Amino acid sequence: MAHSADETRRKILAAATEEFAAHGIAGARVDRITTAAGVNNALLYRYFGNKAQLFDTVYGRLVTEIVTAVPLDATDLPGYAARLFDYYERRPEVVRLAIWRQLERPDQDLPDVVHEAQRHKAAAIAEAQRAGTVADRLPPEEVRDLLSLLSLSGAPHIAPPGTAADRDRRRASVVAATEALTRP
Repeated sequence: MAHSADETRRKILAAATEEFAAHGIAGARVDRITTAAGVNNALLYRYFGNKAQLFDTVYGRLVTEIVTAVPLDATDLPGYAARLFDYYERRPEVVRLAIWRQLERPDQDLPDVVHEAQRHKAAAIAEAQRAGTVADRLPPEEVRDLLSLLSLSGAPHIAPPGTAADRDRRRASVVAATEALTRP
């Protein structure tokens, strides 16, 4: 029975990820999510509470996935920014979900998993700054945030129109900008 519940949750989360990425929180429809997942609406509400809580769960899972898939390496911040660039290119729904979250829930506190990941990354950068391997011109939190923003420069919905053909150049620019920002 537990396996069936886990599988049902997985199906709902997969369908919800697609629905929220395509339509945002307000435009997402529970009936489309449950139809795509092959479950009834009652199960969605039982497992996730409401649509906003489901979105928070989807968003928290994706952030956790990013942290696991693209761990910050303070000894190679240009490589980290390049790997984030590649990740966002492969997973455009992650970028769309982040945009929807910012547009529709800007005052909603970020999930704890996001805060924990941010603290961990800033601490690793601060340690590298103390060791002299990363420039300390900016606070570690600013470096962390700038690396994320740089890595988004080639992502769908973020890159300026007409730049898709310049993907390799944009990626190289992310690496070069990160090197310039972090070189001691």
